[in-house]
Amino acid sequence: MADLDHQTRIELEAAAFRGLVEHLRKRTDVQNIDLMNLAGFCRNCLSKWYAAAAKERGVALSDEDARIAVYGMPYSEWKQKHQKDATPEQQQKFEDTKPLHAEISGHR
Repeated sequence: MADLDHQTRIELEAAAFRGLVEHLRKRTDVQNIDLMNLAGFCRNCLSKWYAAAAKERGVALSDEDARIAVYGMPYSEWKQKHQKDATPEQQQKFEDTKPLHAEISGHR
């Protein structure tokens, strides 16, 4: 890996995060349960990591504001517009892969 100074590394990581968030906002066809089943994390996990990072730095950020930062809208609105009911197969895969999921409260 290139020798990066601390600030450059932070800026690159922030740019990668913004790219991931933008990609997930565009891919509303990809359901959170699919992300959990394939990657072990979802948009909700990402928003919880964002909120945890804010808390670690003493920044007041509600869970809803963290979700808006990831979803680009209130979570309730995103669910209404884009979330579909999980199929029995998706639910079963979720249960089968639970040990591989990111350790985020609310998913275990």
